[in-house]
Amino acid sequence: MRLTTKGRYAVTAMLDLAIHARQGPVSLSDISGRQAISLSYLEQLFAKLRRNGLVESIRGPGGGYRLSRQDHEINVAEIVDAVNETIDATRCNQKGDCHDGEKCLTHHLWMDLSDQIHGFLSGISLNHLVDRRETLEISRRQGRKGERISALAEED
Repeated sequence: MRLTTKGRYAVTAMLDLAIHARQGPVSLSDISGRQAISLSYLEQLFAKLRRNGLVESIRGPGGGYRLSRQDHEINVAEIVDAVNETIDATRCNQKGDCHDGEKCLTHHLWMDLSDQIHGFLSGISLNHLVDRRETLEISRRQGRKGERISALAEED
């Protein structure tokens, strides 16, 4: 099973957005700084997330992005699907040509595993992740790190 960087970064960025949503629209540059994800990569991901109705963009000063629905209404599988990521445990990309052009002996096992993983991720909302103690601790640490970086930049 392989979830690529695209899917991982999309989930990370959406979780960051959900955590900071109470403060108003969140800029991609803020997410980029906190999560160490390239701004241009975030722009590509958020274009897909917006097209799939998961985020809304707010223009103008103080603009940025916000969730298009409540965080308890958005699940991790939706985010992964929105960025055209597949959760696939097969070696044939679910095509069924894994053994000399035919299905291999374990093809259906790996298909079932892929379905189970997708179902598992469908049951986890952004709100569930935001409410985890570990998530909040990491977010606070990232915030302190960002404050230190901002303070150093102001000193220059």
